[in-house]
Amino acid sequence: MALQIQTASTISEVIDQLDRIIDWSIRESNRIGYFACLYRKVTVAVQAGIQNGTFEDGPRMERLDVLFANRFLEAFRQHQNLENCTGAWLLAFQQARVWRPLVLQHLMLGMNAHINLDLGVAAAATMQGKPIENIKDDFYKINDILLDMIDEVQDQLSLIFPLLKRIDLIGRFDEILAGAGIDIARRQAWKIAQAFAAHPAAEWDDKILELDQKILKTGQRILQPGKGVWISLGLFVIRLGEYHTVGKKISLLR
Repeated sequence: MALQIQTASTISEVIDQLDRIIDWSIRESNRIGYFACLYRKVTVAVQAGIQNGTFEDGPRMERLDVLFANRFLEAFRQHQNLENCTGAWLLAFQQARVWRPLVLQHLMLGMNAHINLDLGVAAAATMQGKPIENIKDDFYKINDILLDMIDEVQDQLSLIFPLLKRIDLIGRFDEILAGAGIDIARRQAWKIAQAFAAHPAAEWDDKILELDQKILKTGQRILQPGKGVWISLGLFVIRLGEYHTVGKKISLLR
């Protein structure tokens, strides 16, 4: 059953909508719930940072966070209503109904679409009419929060696959993320923000379509990280270890 999602205007509303997506994902056994759990944690961390004075401009950071989140919420709404969304998000939504990708790969597909594509666009939208450089420091702080979540997520993934911390068949978690372009996104997202800020908003749709094609290819590489025997064996072993139901795995990540 389709879930109707609403546009958020505050971070609290973002969290409410993410909770609805997580609950729906558990009911429907939809693996997009893995990413929604991760993203909820990041959103809560950003909200705490705003409240604690971590950012130079708290209200501006909330605007960025809400614009950023609404790009995911809108893509989810579009897919639910059988409307067109960006190719990177379409790939993540389509694969969310496929058993073969690992939980880690589902997380990376969501992160690929949201960080590599959405974050820079949201930053440029936040600073429309103002110098994009004014938000650079806070922009990197939100990226720090995104990357700081890696260890926590790894701990939760080990609840799904207990041997994750004890074996190293396909490399460290951080290295997998870097190899798929997530670490590169830390540097590239800011360049994307600068590129969009340098053009009028009327030209953004065409630029998003162009960028989306590149991000989609990164998503496809996430699904097929290589053909080596050790990579294949490692993926196979982890897949066997992820024996919980989809709903249970989402609950463990929540």
